[in-house]
Amino acid sequence: MDLGLKGAAVCVQGGSKGMGRAAAECFAADGARVVILARGRDEMDATVAELQRLGSPDAWCWPTDLLHPTSVEEAFAAIGERWGELNTLVNAAGPGADQKTFDGISDDEWHRAFSLGALSAVRCARAALPWLRKAEWARIVNVSAHSTKRQSRTLAAYTASKAAMTSISKNMSLALGPEEILVNTVSPGSFASDGFKMGMRRLAAGRGLDPDNLYDCMRWIAEDFGHPAHLPRAGDPKEIGAVIAFVGSKRNSYMTGANINVDGGSDFT
Repeated sequence: MDLGLKGAAVCVQGGSKGMGRAAAECFAADGARVVILARGRDEMDATVAELQRLGSPDAWCWPTDLLHPTSVEEAFAAIGERWGELNTLVNAAGPGADQKTFDGISDDEWHRAFSLGALSAVRCARAALPWLRKAEWARIVNVSAHSTKRQSRTLAAYTASKAAMTSISKNMSLALGPEEILVNTVSPGSFASDGFKMGMRRLAAGRGLDPDNLYDCMRWIAEDFGHPAHLPRAGDPKEIGAVIAFVGSKRNSYMTGANINVDGGSDFT
């Protein structure tokens, strides 16, 4: 299927690792021009090299602190100067899973979770709008989480920030609909990203679980968080990347305000 991405200008914040990187790779493989916004220089450089190899020779990165409006504004000023337009913005950054119940989370931790998990998308969308409006077609994809529908005791701040992201996305779609800027949310279930596997190595040590085995990943999720899925394995980040690329493509021409669950069936258990 031709997604209409060849030559499209795409920005993925949080695109140097995890599901953000997987999405950036899918856009690159379909011939889009891709820029990633993140903080870790080594990770960004490695990702850009891979994006260029996959089919985005103009791929580049811009060091950005998503917690600070000035840093975000500088990033999108650079995008505007380089491209003069933007077709797709993907907001993939999020707070780490806090592993605490609500009463053990400090005010500073709550504020950081919401600032990175929800307000970073607001900052980026606001700064991107002038360039989205200049493009022939425009999409915003916000990455939320299936845990907003299935609570865990120890993911309080993370889940709350992602629920806010989902609500903000719905409002964005309402506000930008008259301009035909489509805004949707993609909510991943249990995906074996690097961060996910790091947490599994720390918490599941000594239990005979292999973080690189998707079936063991789902066993850990089911046992420790009570979030089993209809499928017996966790997802590969490439599988969520493909969904984000479609939702953020020209081919998606009439879906806006939607929250797409990609969770192995867990939303229906």
